[in-house]
Amino acid sequence: MDIKTDLPEDNQKKSIPKGKPRWYAVQVASGCEKRVKTNLEQRVHTLDVADRVLRVQIPQSPTVKVRKDGSRQHGQEKVFPGYVLVQMIMDDEAWQVVKNTPNVINFVGAEQKRSYGRGRGHVKPLPLSPGEVERIFKQAEGQEAVLEVDMAIGDKIMVLSGPFKDFEGEVIEVSPERSKLKALLSIFGRDTPVELEFNQIEKQN
Repeated sequence: MDIKTDLPEDNQKKSIPKGKPRWYAVQVASGCEKRVKTNLEQRVHTLDVADRVLRVQIPQSPTVKVRKDGSRQHGQEKVFPGYVLVQMIMDDEAWQVVKNTPNVINFVGAEQKRSYGRGRGHVKPLPLSPGEVERIFKQAEGQEAVLEVDMAIGDKIMVLSGPFKDFEGEVIEVSPERSKLKALLSIFGRDTPVELEFNQIEKQN
């Protein structure tokens, strides 16, 4: 008789994960955030750790990019480029699944010998505080769309609205963080610097 049949299957089931889920920041290779998210979600199911690695998120805020022809393209911009957030119950196996995902560099944490897994000189993952998590997701969800314009100093523009509508000018300063620029407009025969909103102008070919 096969002695394995004497053991009930229930005794071979995984133990219930201990601890409550926490959010961790994971540093990834530049430009690989979406690839890491997809790969990690696949590994979580393949390696059967979905009870410990619960969610993978890339916090993003809305953007609107104004093209040269004046058309607008809606998109998403990463709040923290180079990082993904993982909600998980930390143990050795879950740590290994995340850490060994292609293009993952490391957890954000303390530079010391870690208490999970084998090896020395690794970063000990430190969970984000509830306040940090709330702030990050509120920032991503509540932020108004950032307007991006394909503009550079020296570009020719046409003003579409406001008191200088239909004036043509040349860009002398661009402030993407304020969604504004300065342009020299010919007013009464003199070049005059005027500050304009991105949505007030159109780039000329």
